[in-house]
Amino acid sequence: MTVLQGALLGLLQGLTEFLPVSSSGHLVLAQSLVPGFRQPGVFFDVLLHVATLGAVVAYFWRDVAGMAVSLLPGGDAGRRRLVGWVLAATVPTGAIGLALKDPIEALFHAPRAAAAMLLVTGTVLWVSEVLNRGRDGGDRIGVWRAVAVGTVQGMAIVPGISRSGSTIAAGTLLGIRTEDAARFSFLISIPAIVGAAVLELRHAATPGLVWGPYAAGAAAAFLSGLAAIHWLLGVIRRGRFRWFAVYCWILGAGYLLLGP
Repeated sequence: MTVLQGALLGLLQGLTEFLPVSSSGHLVLAQSLVPGFRQPGVFFDVLLHVATLGAVVAYFWRDVAGMAVSLLPGGDAGRRRLVGWVLAATVPTGAIGLALKDPIEALFHAPRAAAAMLLVTGTVLWVSEVLNRGRDGGDRIGVWRAVAVGTVQGMAIVPGISRSGSTIAAGTLLGIRTEDAARFSFLISIPAIVGAAVLELRHAATPGLVWGPYAAGAAAAFLSGLAAIHWLLGVIRRGRFRWFAVYCWILGAGYLLLGP
């Protein structure tokens, strides 16, 4: 993998991580088109996710800082509840990720499976907009809805299933306003990505690993991730979510019909 290829893959990751179109699915399909692409485990993919994690923290730094401060004596009770809901969502995500780590990792080398899962993502997005019943604000998420969204996030480790799309869809179907469901989706991605990074950290010591493409990919993912978050929140406010469903259907079906 060259530096340019790494940067382009990072750009793709950053643009698709927060849009409801499955960044992992896009990466699997794109990597299948890069001649001789190799990575230790899924270390390159996880490194790009860590870069987009940096974009989440940078964009929502006030929320993240407020949540951290709320844990101190006399901290804001509402933000402390939000911390609890994020942790509640993280439990099923972590359990599913650990239980299915090996079979899911194998799917990162199966582009046609990822393409098929994009069709599923498109269907989920379309149904969630048609049946959208989100009314409650982010201050009324509650533990049971947090656990449900976290369970969906755990299932979204399958390449082609959009993490952001499925969790936002789950939140709206459970009665959370779309914009608040999106914000919660971004926040619960933080511990999920940190956990994945810890599991893949051992590959950083792989002998002969060329860091140039990895660094270029991470930088591109961080910068494009910031832009993608800002754009998606604007799209959600305008209520045009279903076009992402059409995009997922076209990409998934196109690869299944025309891909290698």
